Amino acid sequence: MTGDFTMSARSPLLALAAAAMCFGAVAASPTPPADAKARYQQERANCESGNTNQDKATCLREAGAALNESRRGGLTSSSQLEANALARCKALPEADRADCQSRVNNDSNTTVKGSVQGGGVIKETTTRWVMTPEGEKRLP
Repeated sequence: MTGDFTMSARSPLLALAAAAMCFGAVAASPTPPADAKARYQQERANCESGNTNQDKATCLREAGAALNESRRGGLTSSSQLEANALARCKALPEADRADCQSRVNNDSNTTVKGSVQGGGVIKETTTRWVMTPEGEKRLP
């Protein structure tokens, strides 16, 4: 019986503590930069007008989530995404690294097929090699 009383007495205190922590987190969160607010307003307008490939409810939810993430400083720029992709190329053997970097940079010997909307993007890099008396040689 004592155990039941202790748990029931603790429950309101735990709920109060959790609420206080949530309030503190919201109060302490930084204000999103003006460009994030402007981007949110633009995304919201696109959702309202149907200029997206999502239903309205999903679109509005995603726009709000992006704004919240920008408040936390969690959104990354396209330059950061490209830097991350190039960093993954460094883990490959030297012989494969140049092709990886070509795919990331969409060089002239890389073709891109598909779309994110269609379910995926496939990047294909064609590398030509010729046999010379000295051995294999990669052509540009």
